Amino acid sequence: YYKAVRHVMLNKPSGVLTAARDKKQKTVMDLLPPMYAAMGAMPAGRLDKDTEGFVLITDDGELAHNMLAPSRHVPKTYYARLEKPYDPACEALFAEGITIDGGEVCLPAECCADGDDPHACTLTLHEGKFHQVKRMFEAAGNRVVYLKRISIGGLALDPNLPLGGCLELMH
Repeated sequence: YYKAVRHVMLNKPSGVLTAARDKKQKTVMDLLPPMYAAMGAMPAGRLDKDTEGFVLITDDGELAHNMLAPSRHVPKTYYARLEKPYDPACEALFAEGITIDGGEVCLPAECCADGDDPHACTLTLHEGKFHQVKRMFEAAGNRVVYLKRISIGGLALDPNLPLGGCLELMH
């Protein structure tokens, strides 16, 4: 039998957990029409509670696994605003694979300044360690004050999608 697979792009606001359910706190599933939870859709991957941006919600377990499996190295791109001006030296540091607190070595990542804002940059990771973007910039002597995931793989967050909004993706 044929089952239509559903994929939803969610623009997660800060303060919302990326989880299927939580007894105490609001989750990404609480932002969606109830039909998605009813059909077994789940967030594919995590986004820190205080980070905004693209979360893929899907009822395709294989797709979710492929996006989450560390061996797949699915690129995820973030827009970051930093406490101090962006230092172009981060490009070489991150490209080599910076060592973060606890001695963990990150996979090579691409980083570049973002437009006219001297405190802004974009960063593309190929893995997803706990609070990785924040920890990378701390290791480089700066601090992330705002973070938003703007793409997963080849799929970019719709710039017109409001925070908390969702959009069903065609496949």
